[in-house]
Amino acid sequence: MRYVSDPIEALLQQLPAEGAPRRLMGLVGLPGAGKSTQAELWAQAINERCQENVAQAISMDGFHLTRAQLDQMADPQEAHARRGSFWTFDPDGLAQRLEALRQTEANGKYPELVWPTFDHEAGDPVPNGQRILGSTRLIILEGLYLLLAAQDGWYVRERLDEVWFLSVEMAQAMQQLEARHCRVWKISPAEAQARIARNDLLNAQKVETTRALADAWVAPSPLTF
Repeated sequence: MRYVSDPIEALLQQLPAEGAPRRLMGLVGLPGAGKSTQAELWAQAINERCQENVAQAISMDGFHLTRAQLDQMADPQEAHARRGSFWTFDPDGLAQRLEALRQTEANGKYPELVWPTFDHEAGDPVPNGQRILGSTRLIILEGLYLLLAAQDGWYVRERLDEVWFLSVEMAQAMQQLEARHCRVWKISPAEAQARIARNDLLNAQKVETTRALADAWVAPSPLTF
């Protein structure tokens, strides 16, 4: 397995020439591993190096099924309880939107597009939550299930140029997730642990099965630039 010791330099080397299709990089990791933080920091560092907005971090969270869609499932109570599991997302919609990101206009420029985000307060996706700039040449997509395959109904991996796995061990990720649950949801450690046992740990175990499928592993690290 290839290890990426300097993710910023590695990503800079993968910036496509202007007029070429956007480069789509995936970042997978366990719940609580810090994927969104790393992706945002990497994009920010690249833009500062280039002195231009050439990189953006996006998330697959905007492809959660809505609460209304979960209500239509065979077991709505279970669907809501297991929200965040791979079967509570819209992987087909994600794959289609990734294809759109690759398109260039007739003049060779990138179109300005929108990308869905997730409103945790409302508990539902926001269809046009993020703007993909026309100057963006490198996309860093973070998410749990980007490496899942057809047997799980996911056809996302083949839409990505490369996928890295954020190499955080299960115990550390669950500890970080517990702290985040306590902070975000204002619950006790015991309540956070129960929440993790009911859903997050099951999702983490599913993600763990895809670790070896990544193109490379990368360790999280604090960044200064």
